[in-house]
Amino acid sequence: MTTSLVAPQLQTLSSIKQRIDSQIDDLIAALPDPKDLTSEQRRGIIARYTAVLEGNFIYWMTAAYLSTQSDEARPILIDNLREEVGECHPEMLRRFAIAANAFPTDADAFAVRDSLAKVRMYLGRMSGVHNLLTMGYFETYIQRFMSYLGDLAVAQGSKDLEYTDVHGVCDIAHSEGLLMALSAEAAITPPDPSADLFEGVDLLHTLILEINNTAPASEAK
Repeated sequence: MTTSLVAPQLQTLSSIKQRIDSQIDDLIAALPDPKDLTSEQRRGIIARYTAVLEGNFIYWMTAAYLSTQSDEARPILIDNLREEVGECHPEMLRRFAIAANAFPTDADAFAVRDSLAKVRMYLGRMSGVHNLLTMGYFETYIQRFMSYLGDLAVAQGSKDLEYTDVHGVCDIAHSEGLLMALSAEAAITPPDPSADLFEGVDLLHTLILEINNTAPASEAK
């Protein structure tokens, strides 16, 4: 198997990437110019992002690792986890937020709490293909979002951009590797044909909209 997945309802890898890229294009296009935002609006985006990522990304990636069995996927996930832990990315992110005067408050955490819980529970179902796709989507988004996040921090007067500089580079290889491993994982542990392959992607999409405060009225709580 190369570009197709074993479950009959799954698209080719190429079409999956096209759908992911299209959705991420829409997310990026919806981001307001940092210069048009107030300081509090910029702070809120950084703070909500930090509230989600600092304490959850390693958990998400660990869930993906524990749920996969393919030789193609597991080394990619382990390399990602080694970087996150070895370079202490949560502390890197915390320094980034503090330097931008955007350390999360209780209100920031509660603003994303429900959608975050849904993502946690979804990844906890331990489906290898679904978790790989979900994390591949998120890594792809993060790589494209980093320059904007950095611009927000600079507009806040920050000079600590180590977090955005690091993730703008390393996440390219991570996202490509995770998506390429989908076929190999599906050959070992085919997903349930009745399950929505993109459920995790959609849950993350909702969470990202809440982080960025760009959800349309129909999707807002």
